[in-house]
Amino acid sequence: MALQPVRHESRHRVGLASQHLQDLRRRDFLAGAALIDGRWTAGEHRDVVVDPATGEKIAEVARCSAADMSLAIAAAERAYAAWRDLLPAKRGAILRSWALLMLEHAEELAVLVTSEQGKPLAEARHEIAYGAGFLDWFAAEGERAYGETMPSHKPGSLLQVRMQPIGVAAAITPWNFPVAMITRKAGAALAAGCPIVVKPAPETPLSALAVARLADEAGIPRGVLQMLVGNPVELSAPLLRDTRIRALSFTGSTEVGRLLLERAADTVKKVSLELGGHAPFLVFDDVDPQKAVKGAMAAKFATSGQDCLAANRIYVQRGIYDAFVDAFAEAVAQLKVGHGLESATDIGPMTKLSVADKCRAHIDDAVKKGARAFSASQDASLGPNFVPPTLLSDVTEDMLIAREETFGPVAAVLPFDSEEEVVARANANEMGLAGYIYTDSLRRALRLSEQIECGMLGINTASFTGPPIPFGGWKQSGLGREGSRHGLAEYMELKYVCFGDLTA
Repeated sequence: MALQPVRHESRHRVGLASQHLQDLRRRDFLAGAALIDGRWTAGEHRDVVVDPATGEKIAEVARCSAADMSLAIAAAERAYAAWRDLLPAKRGAILRSWALLMLEHAEELAVLVTSEQGKPLAEARHEIAYGAGFLDWFAAEGERAYGETMPSHKPGSLLQVRMQPIGVAAAITPWNFPVAMITRKAGAALAAGCPIVVKPAPETPLSALAVARLADEAGIPRGVLQMLVGNPVELSAPLLRDTRIRALSFTGSTEVGRLLLERAADTVKKVSLELGGHAPFLVFDDVDPQKAVKGAMAAKFATSGQDCLAANRIYVQRGIYDAFVDAFAEAVAQLKVGHGLESATDIGPMTKLSVADKCRAHIDDAVKKGARAFSASQDASLGPNFVPPTLLSDVTEDMLIAREETFGPVAAVLPFDSEEEVVARANANEMGLAGYIYTDSLRRALRLSEQIECGMLGINTASFTGPPIPFGGWKQSGLGREGSRHGLAEYMELKYVCFGDLTA
């Protein structure tokens, strides 16, 4: 089954990101100023932003302090009453204007995302459209935050349940989807009537600050949306201890999520967490191997594998195991590795060196324990953040990659025999974000859709996310939901009202 990887010519050039950034029409997108209390603040101290493909400095941004965060919280509290009392339709109109501005500047935003995050430009363009979609969705959903009336259990009384905004919210967002994770959180909070303070990832501040500029231009009032960049530990501390922050939303690792949840407990905040994934991808022998390979490629290598939904454990029934591995290895070998701004690139750099190192450690561990590795080739001149897309076959449960999320372009394939066996193996993990099932049996699909322990499940598809769906996981993959009407509810409180003595 040995496969000779395809050799790709690299057109990678040092300075590619800088060249693209110099062509931006909106030069203010590179100013690196934070938005605090309606003002753009350059800050006394600056942090460097680098292109992960080359390590080249591409910009500087303000390094906000804990004192700056306290000012932002106070400003949000001052803005709360007026924003809460604004008609939902008027809040929605502002969100729609924000979405339109994002689409008008989609190409520039995509260049920013690729330059600082590394993902291929085509995927960055998709992220901008995806992110704008959440603003449109919540603009309408905010007008549908319906309460209810209930039959009274007390004579002469009327019972109501109302949905009301919880108060000032905070969001801590990740570097793998630096735009979409902001709009998915901020769109819901703002539509609900809550001001929000956003702390984006330090690796990807440029696109976050650019999106904030467009929000400002869309007419979001002073203090209602604020964007502060800087040291995550320093900026998170005020958010966690301040009682004025009523809701906290975080997307990131399970390890950090546990710490935030523990510290948010001191002020009993409403916390929503979208944490790590370790998605099982189940392929049964009644399905066409080529169809399953196409799905596995999409589920594994999107965002260069740096996706919490990525298929991390690909279980294939023995009847088609060899055919699947052969076809999968052939497809992996065709992937082009390079700078995300090069048009032919399929796999860009890992955003952080630590992610690339973990990928390499998982490959080394698996090979030492008997797995076979098939890799696409990459140009030797590419930097240390690059990991060639790799297929590991004959993976066993004792290997690191079978137990831990890889978060990179490394696909682990494990054989299985029976349905009962693979369900038990798929569920034998504390992560439960997403899962995938490929089968041509409707009975099996329905049966397993009940049995797999995860918050989201794709049947014969690798694409199932979007604004209308409740995004979130089970077990240690998180709490709460984003997107859908359930995402709006994360920023609202139920209030029960009893009107008595109506017969008097």
